[in-house]
Amino acid sequence: MQSTILSLTVQFADRFYEGGPLFMSLILICLLLSLALLTIGFINLKKDSKKARKMLNLTVDSSLLGLVIGFFASVIGLITAFDSVEALGDPNPAIFAGGLKVSLLTATFGLFTFIIARIGILILRWLLQNKE
Repeated sequence: MQSTILSLTVQFADRFYEGGPLFMSLILICLLLSLALLTIGFINLKKDSKKARKMLNLTVDSSLLGLVIGFFASVIGLITAFDSVEALGDPNPAIFAGGLKVSLLTATFGLFTFIIARIGILILRWLLQNKE
């Protein structure tokens, strides 16, 4: 069990680094911010519904930002991959496929961030509506 968790952690760290530390870090910040805002929203659900709604709106914005950063980084990665293809002339398909894989890592992480935050947003929105 412990070796499986270690293996998954190493794999995640490798993919994180492959996707580009700058953009992947920005997306991770958006994910952590979304989770923190959701937590504050859930805590304030009974005490202050106005603050819970504010946290809900901020979570929507931070999750969308993570998604957009992911796709922006993916487009930059694709442009870089195509520049390499253009420079090489007739590239090896394996090199080209590797470049495409790397460019899609940021989009995947951005989508993951968006989906996780969206699940929390739906639950918080549902609880706020039931409260009213």
